[in-house]
Amino acid sequence: MRIVKSITFDAAHFLEHDPEARPYARLHGHSFVMEVEIAGEPDPEAGWVVDFGDVDEALQKLRADLDHRLLNEVEGLERPTLENICRWAAARLRPDFPGLKAVRVSRPSNGETCIHDI
Repeated sequence: MRIVKSITFDAAHFLEHDPEARPYARLHGHSFVMEVEIAGEPDPEAGWVVDFGDVDEALQKLRADLDHRLLNEVEGLERPTLENICRWAAARLRPDFPGLKAVRVSRPSNGETCIHDI
């Protein structure tokens, strides 16, 4: 079985290594959605793969590091592409959730998503 939990956050970033003609080279912001997918067999006594409360607690810690921040200033996100945000989140979640199967980060207003399968 697989469970999915999501959070939203709003943050600014810029991609300075890209041509200045591209709008994302300038400082700008997005509303992001991050989803994590965890797989496993439900615990026979608890009946769940992972306690959603534990997943929520871990995601709220990530949200605190990302929400209303300049992502370029977050350690490990100096180049905050969707791909790098996925990798950054997965590295922080994997130790506590060995069944982590995927991290998805989306910018719904742009219709853009990155899926990092683990």
